[in-house]
Amino acid sequence: MVGKLIQDNRFVAKGLRSVGVFLGARNRNGEPVPEFIGARPQDLPFLMQGLLDSHRIMSGGSVEPVIHAALIAFGFIFMHPFEDGNGRLHKALVHHILAERKFAPAGMVFPVSVVMLERIEKYRQALRDFSSPLMSSIDWQPTPRGNVEVLNDTADLYRFGDYTALAEYLYTCVEHTITNLLPKEVHYLKYYNLALTSIGEHIDMPGNQIRDLIMFITQNSMKLPLLLRQKEFALLTDAEALTIEKDVAEAVSQDDKSECE
Repeated sequence: MVGKLIQDNRFVAKGLRSVGVFLGARNRNGEPVPEFIGARPQDLPFLMQGLLDSHRIMSGGSVEPVIHAALIAFGFIFMHPFEDGNGRLHKALVHHILAERKFAPAGMVFPVSVVMLERIEKYRQALRDFSSPLMSSIDWQPTPRGNVEVLNDTADLYRFGDYTALAEYLYTCVEHTITNLLPKEVHYLKYYNLALTSIGEHIDMPGNQIRDLIMFITQNSMKLPLLLRQKEFALLTDAEALTIEKDVAEAVSQDDKSECE
């Protein structure tokens, strides 16, 4: 998973980080002004093992999937075990756990991270509300290279946390996904399949090109944009272009009617 999310690792050390990490700003002298400090490097091996053990236990138990996802994904992000890619892996863990626990039907991408992105300020505030109180328990000093060095034992801060508010935040994102995003996705899949079938009856064209046609037409008031008509789809005859526009419009209209019934 890490390799797929971090495509270029020339400037990032592989494996668990061996140095401190902080999120925040720097003062005019370049010294760190952290809002959050991750776990000490020497604590990461057993902290990550504990996270994996917790995931295994919850996977085989009766812990509700959203709570399971919140505990593992947010536990991971606060440990901040890698030099880069922690945020991407954090969101991927939410998706992975919900899929693994069969929270959504097989084959369906449950787009909860889209909602998290839409609510990015609430997401950041939820992280701050958890991490800010921890800072008073962390003794640290700046390093000569502008990083942070933690001076006390902080492992328990990352092992034992109250994730109630974070789980509640994730629940609100899940609820919005179910009530708003999924109906739109289902609507799109329905008219897309209708349009795909109709277009395929008139013209033999690769699926990816038909997909693009449907996207461009629906985004342009059911008309194929003139520039695309003259370039990417110049091989279409006028009659074929009109037929495809009609097929897409009828597919969308037909699905709209079914939604109202």
